[in-house]
Amino acid sequence: MTDESRGIGGTVGPPWSVDVLADLHAGVLDDDRAAQLWPAVNADPEARAILDALDATQADLASLAEAPAPPMPAEFAARLDAALAAEAAAAFPQQRTAPAPEQTGTGDAQVVDLAAARRRRNKRLGWAAGVLTAAAAAVVAVTVAIPSTSQQSGTPNVAAPPPSGPTVGADGSGAQALVGKAVGVRDFGPLGTEDRLDACVQAAGMDPKVRPEGIRPVNVGGKAGVMIILTTGKLAQFRLVAFGADCGPGNPAVLFDKVVGEK
Repeated sequence: MTDESRGIGGTVGPPWSVDVLADLHAGVLDDDRAAQLWPAVNADPEARAILDALDATQADLASLAEAPAPPMPAEFAARLDAALAAEAAAAFPQQRTAPAPEQTGTGDAQVVDLAAARRRRNKRLGWAAGVLTAAAAAVVAVTVAIPSTSQQSGTPNVAAPPPSGPTVGADGSGAQALVGKAVGVRDFGPLGTEDRLDACVQAAGMDPKVRPEGIRPVNVGGKAGVMIILTTGKLAQFRLVAFGADCGPGNPAVLFDKVVGEK
């Protein structure tokens, strides 16, 4: 018997295929197909449980990038210490010292020529100063070598934030598949705050008092952005607008603005 719940060519519904739900979760289905499936999936507790498990797996994989680096193996640490000790011995050879004195009631002590001790101290201070000078020069060289990555005129040396969130096309293609999971979400991503988003919305000639149905970061063709979901007054129809991370007063930086769903 053919399992019609598997694949996307026939009837899709309970019992759900994990393959179909994974494709829907990853946003690889076309916009129209995804818009048809999301309402039914959201209404099915078993399907939602599978999607939640996929979310948890995705979060676990993402957390691996932030895991602390393992400690250096003891064998390599010992070799490194030995190499440093050899360099230190070559740079600071031991000074000649006077013969060890006889034991006294205050314990053993090694008498070192005062002038030799001062020379050794000055040599160490000079070596440390040289290291600090070289380190400072390296920092200056790196600062000069790295070009400004600012996206706003008049704001030098401000690096653009890396893109985050699901990837969509530069024209917003694929964004419709994100609607089902973004409704009710309020993640301002690279904008950080609702006030900054309101400034972008107002710069685009829209009313910031209209509350979006959902807000989430998106990767728009390699650019960091924040997508908002607005209702249009028609059933199953939404307006999707994405703003770039450099948007603000006088600079809407709209990456895409499109209407999806039933026409």
